[in-house]
Amino acid sequence: MFIDLYDLQNVPPSNINRDDTGSPKTAHYGGTLRSRVSSQAWKRAMREMFPDLLDSSRLGVRTKGAVSLIRDAIIAKRPDLADDAEMLAKCALSATGVDVRESDRAGKDKGTLATGYLIFIAHREIEQLADVAIGWQDSGIDVTGKPSAAMKKEVGAVFHGTQAVDIALFGRMLADAPDLNTDASAQVAHAISVDTITPEYDYFTAVDDCASDDNAGAAMIDTVGFNSSTLYRYATLDVDSLYEQLRDVTAAVEGAAAFVEAFIRSMPTGKQNAFANRTLPGTCVVMLRDAQPINVVDAFEDPVRGEAGSSVSRQAAVRLGRKLKLVQDAYGEQPVQAWNVTTDEPVDELDEVSAHVTFPALRSELKEALTQALSGRE
Repeated sequence: MFIDLYDLQNVPPSNINRDDTGSPKTAHYGGTLRSRVSSQAWKRAMREMFPDLLDSSRLGVRTKGAVSLIRDAIIAKRPDLADDAEMLAKCALSATGVDVRESDRAGKDKGTLATGYLIFIAHREIEQLADVAIGWQDSGIDVTGKPSAAMKKEVGAVFHGTQAVDIALFGRMLADAPDLNTDASAQVAHAISVDTITPEYDYFTAVDDCASDDNAGAAMIDTVGFNSSTLYRYATLDVDSLYEQLRDVTAAVEGAAAFVEAFIRSMPTGKQNAFANRTLPGTCVVMLRDAQPINVVDAFEDPVRGEAGSSVSRQAAVRLGRKLKLVQDAYGEQPVQAWNVTTDEPVDELDEVSAHVTFPALRSELKEALTQALSGRE
């Protein structure tokens, strides 16, 4: 079972996802230049929203500082081990095969123990690794040498347990410990604009409020890139994979609902103070499928062009509905259930392939449908 998400989101002048030159990311599609927001940028924004939607104890953190987190958990559980906590934490994490070294980053992190790359680790795993390390200490196991096979097996079991929701959704890759990897249940496409964009640049100046009267002129002059567009956004979630990793129907339903809501409501934060580009999608379509995920980005291979009396966003919504119907008819891909939410007038083409509802109704009906579909799995 899959949840397919289709969003059309109008974004005013903005620079929410920059390239190496500081300009908004772009892509060529259908022979024209489009605005682009990377999947990684939007997944980060989604993860930042998860604590508002789910219990934080069921989530994880992506960091190089896992040793410090495990150390702090050890000290919280056993203050008497404060002097040995960092050594115990390092041993517990190193037993997974993950490389731990002194950080060469500037500032307070310099010289602290850090992993060689960012790792995705659950709050539950941090607590359990702390318990494992404390158990080793209390049992008199030598934690200063090379971890034994038994020690490796014990820490491996921690990572093979029930996964954190965000790790189950977005996956985990540990280059040094591939047997602890987790396949992602969700996929998020790069957002691209349905319309052709022209890169623009804002020339700005800043004035020194305390400058002397004989020192006129700007204290700073610079430019910042931006563009405006209507983005087509797509994501899909493998509900069965999510359930298998969470091992609980309620957790899987709540996790799927949180994924849908975070995808729809989140926004990457790049240059937000400068542009205040916070918008919500004008059109959302959610389809529950039992065959395969389907991305209909080809509805916009020919870019939408603004016309008098018909906005780009409205034309895009019509095209989206038509393409979903064409795919449905051509391949017999009838969704199990489908909904659409619009902030403008209802779109007949969307109503032909999905039920027009409010977002609260969508969320409620989706959770009910998932609960029914997953019932009996436990």
